[in-house]
Amino acid sequence: MKSNKTHTPPKWAERLLEWYCRANVLEDLQGDLHEFFDRNLEEKGPFRARLNFVLDVFKFMRPYTIKKLEIFNNITPFIMFKNYFKTSVRSIARNKLFSAINVIGLAISMSVCLLMISFLSELFSYDKFHPNADRMYRLMTTNQFLERDPSEFASTSILAGKRLQEEVPGIEASVIMNNGFGGDAKIGDKTIPIGGLWATQDFFGVFPAFQLLQGNPETALAEPYSVVLTEEAATKLYGDDEAMGQTIKLGKEDIYTVTGIIKKPPHNSHFTFESLGSMITYENERKETPDDTYWIGWNNIWSNYVYVLLNENTSIAQVSASMDKIVAEENAKDDRVKNYISFQPLLSIMPGKDLSNNIGKGMDTRILWLLSGLTFIVMLSAGFNYTNLSIARSLRRAKEVGVRKVVGARRKQIFSQFMTEAILISLISLIFAVFLFYVIKPEFLNLDGEIQSAARLLTTPSLFAYFIIFTVLIGSMAGFFPAIFLSKLQAVKVLKDAGSTRLFKKVNMRKVLIVVQFTLSLAFIISATIAFRQYKYSLAFDLGFKTENILNVRLQGNDVNTVASAFEKIPEIAEISRSMMIPSVGSTYGNTIKYEDPLDSATMYYNTIDENYIPLLKHELIAGSNFESRPEQEKEEFIIVNEQLLKRFDIGTPEEAIGKKIQINRNGDKVSIRGVVRDFYYSTVDREIKSFGFRYRPGQYQYLNLKVSTTDVIGTMSKLESAWTEVDDVHEFNAMFYDERIEQAYSEFSVMFTIIGFLAFITISIAALGLLGMAVYTAETRLKEISIRKVLGATEGSLIKLLTRGFMWLLIISSLIAVPATYFLFDSVVLAESVNRISIGIVELSSGVIVIFAIGFLMIGSQTWKAAKSNPAETLRSE
Repeated sequence: MKSNKTHTPPKWAERLLEWYCRANVLEDLQGDLHEFFDRNLEEKGPFRARLNFVLDVFKFMRPYTIKKLEIFNNITPFIMFKNYFKTSVRSIARNKLFSAINVIGLAISMSVCLLMISFLSELFSYDKFHPNADRMYRLMTTNQFLERDPSEFASTSILAGKRLQEEVPGIEASVIMNNGFGGDAKIGDKTIPIGGLWATQDFFGVFPAFQLLQGNPETALAEPYSVVLTEEAATKLYGDDEAMGQTIKLGKEDIYTVTGIIKKPPHNSHFTFESLGSMITYENERKETPDDTYWIGWNNIWSNYVYVLLNENTSIAQVSASMDKIVAEENAKDDRVKNYISFQPLLSIMPGKDLSNNIGKGMDTRILWLLSGLTFIVMLSAGFNYTNLSIARSLRRAKEVGVRKVVGARRKQIFSQFMTEAILISLISLIFAVFLFYVIKPEFLNLDGEIQSAARLLTTPSLFAYFIIFTVLIGSMAGFFPAIFLSKLQAVKVLKDAGSTRLFKKVNMRKVLIVVQFTLSLAFIISATIAFRQYKYSLAFDLGFKTENILNVRLQGNDVNTVASAFEKIPEIAEISRSMMIPSVGSTYGNTIKYEDPLDSATMYYNTIDENYIPLLKHELIAGSNFESRPEQEKEEFIIVNEQLLKRFDIGTPEEAIGKKIQINRNGDKVSIRGVVRDFYYSTVDREIKSFGFRYRPGQYQYLNLKVSTTDVIGTMSKLESAWTEVDDVHEFNAMFYDERIEQAYSEFSVMFTIIGFLAFITISIAALGLLGMAVYTAETRLKEISIRKVLGATEGSLIKLLTRGFMWLLIISSLIAVPATYFLFDSVVLAESVNRISIGIVELSSGVIVIFAIGFLMIGSQTWKAAKSNPAETLRSE
């Protein structure tokens, strides 16, 4: 054949033909196409010849010409998987009850696991948006006062931050912050409250991910009275007007200039803010009173925060070694208080250690471990269900396995079959689990304010990918043991008892799993009961004063007398007192005090009150007298103390203590003991009562305490809110009844009860489903035995006793394990440090046992009764 040297077919069409065409027809087909191309070239020209060649290449792309792709060279696995899938679907459909039990049990437990996956994935995403997060650290302080236990704080001193900046090498950037910036911002005639932080000039050097939309990041916080606003704060203050360069009046006289607009910090930042004030303003204001140097002292660790960005080639060990020298030098100046500095990685803050004085969000990793552990237990219970029921059904599946092996199936193929079935059930469960996840998600978020602020549990494509991976993993784990168990059955012995395999000597595998499952369920029920009892005990505990119908109103910077006058006009307000804080809800204020020995000091917790406070809350004054109304300007002269303070300094009886003087603060003036009140719980009831004093300093009031006498609480609150608005139309009315605050203080036990109670319900439900399945299986497999026994004269009662006896023994063993273990956990761990706690008695410990036995008897008894009532003639007629 004569070829044309000038014109040739398109090379890409040639390559396409060679790619798809079978080797045995390629040579003939390629020759024919070239012959057609030469003929068309002579008759129709180059363009038509090339076009026809391309069309012919596509036209001959037919089944008989296409070669088998490499991916299908070994199609056996695909065919086998299709077979496994069909067989699994048929098995699931044929065993509806067992499949439903497995799907429901897995779906319930998986919904809780999906919740935890969502929660953990969100928490561990915190602060990862910072580009150099792996080189960023926060200074944390361990405070040691004399021989007391050390306390860890997320805050530190300004001095520590300054000395680190000046003396420690290897620091690329550092920022010092204080959480006291903000207040009522006045823009023309408007007054709008804003909150924020004081921050030094290099804030954006440490946190460049906090994007500055307007302004210079190097100078935005350099000058006094500079403020950077978030977009949200700028809109709140100025609306649609340009905020950059505008002025804001904060406080009485301070005028700040807006030097930057910053994008709102993302939700997954461990601290957020509305505004940033230049730290140099904070420092200059305090330098105006040179006698007051505490603000920059080494021991002022309460509201300052320091973050550092290390150089790329600097290790944290090098920086820590340099900082330790500064720490040693500063601690040598004080013989009683020691502050030790350590560096906390930014990515370990949220979640992280449970530190005091956190600047923003915090979540203790111990809580996460606890929640994860409880979730794992719930998932384990559902997995045990699947394993139990699968092994229980092994007699029915044994024939299937035997037939498969006789016709040539290998153990690996049998294993794959049952693993496919387990994963398929798990995937079906996922559909129901996702629905349940959306049902329980809002309830979980509303459990606690800390959880609500930390997480939103938004569902994203990546989260659904986690869900699917988790589902496949759970299906594989749940099906692994049954698949191993069934795949090793020998075809010759398939008619024998497949459930005779022993986990330990003389212990049946299924019995072990049932015991473990019900032990966990029992532990949950007992734990929930104890937590609920402790919560109720704490709420009903006698604090040493009365809180009924006391409404605490936060003043929010308003004049206390103006607000009190507005409330006095409301008839439902019977009495009013003033205070600095709300005792017995967890918060405390303290000062160092001395008596006669200048070397002997102690911490005295205190509250500042007026002359109406003690009678309003019914504190028992056992010696001396109450405060009298005095002008605000007068010097503090008197104090009312508790009995514990007298014991601490061995002052004597309450009557002997009247008139004795104590010194408040190291260099403070002495005040006279005017009265002694009966000891009361100024902190929470699980903490020991220590020295406490009521002080009379009118300028320190932060709350009004109202005695409300009404049957229409909603109407009275509406009147109070209206009266508040007349005094202050800027701040929202912030008031809460004392009893509600106390409930919040013990929310830890409430949350514990809610979570454990919910998980107890889930585990019991799963265990009950599993027990029902086992009871159905037992009744079905022993139906002929029951019929023969009935023919021989056995009564229905004796048959029920025979069938339930084995299960009840398993429940007794579970009780013997769970009851002492749970008792030890709460007695020696959870409630070990509580000063006032319930005594765990027979009621708490027996509650779970009674519930489990009732459920067990109901599940087992119903099926055994059904089997015992069956007609032997119907059962045995085919024998």
